[in-house]
Amino acid sequence: MDIISLVGITLSLVAILVGQMLEGGHVGSLLQFTAFLIVIGGTLGAVMLQTSLKVFLDGLSMLRWVFQPPRVASRETLDMILEWSQKARRGGLLALEPYIEQLPDLFHRRGLQMLVDGAEPEILRETLELDLQAYEQHRLEAAKVWMAAGGYSPTIGILGAVMGLIHVMENLSDPSKLGAGIAVAFVATIYGVGGANLFFLPVAGKLRYWVGRQVADKELFIQGLVSIANGDNPRIIEAKLQGYLA
Repeated sequence: MDIISLVGITLSLVAILVGQMLEGGHVGSLLQFTAFLIVIGGTLGAVMLQTSLKVFLDGLSMLRWVFQPPRVASRETLDMILEWSQKARRGGLLALEPYIEQLPDLFHRRGLQMLVDGAEPEILRETLELDLQAYEQHRLEAAKVWMAAGGYSPTIGILGAVMGLIHVMENLSDPSKLGAGIAVAFVATIYGVGGANLFFLPVAGKLRYWVGRQVADKELFIQGLVSIANGDNPRIIEAKLQGYLA
């Protein structure tokens, strides 16, 4: 569980609700289903129109990373590379073959298989970097689902406000309907701007951060495999890869 994400979203909501009460307002006045439907439904529709189905679904599935981050263990990756380098130094690259089936990650298995098969260091690097670029591009596109929602949400909120005001203007002769229309107008704006700046854009930023961490870990792995393929000393390999841990 990512505690800082949980604390952040809780603090944002509490600050707004407490501020509303301190101003003499009621929390219930911020709860407008019509405004919520306009803003969330409109934003969701706009994002779906912009993206492909796979990217959209992947973007939704990545939301869990905000509270349950993906496992990125660069220290363990470095230790694994050093173990392989020592094993290869003593028994040759074929001595690493038993490790292939033990790896849960497909990227790691493919890289180690190429190393054991005797791929040239530059071919090994080029192939894995192409895989990494494709992975990074797809993940960043999925994260942009939330960035796009953050861009559309305020505008949809303004649209909801205008719709509420139109409803007010249509019912000037009936004072009993004016309050509901005005409430929808202002609350829709709150939902649009608040949703973008308190949720959608921060989520996009957190997802991009974790994608960057994953990419750095895979870059460490690629550099380690290439160093083993070049026959570098394990101590030299460790010195090269220490920078990734920062």
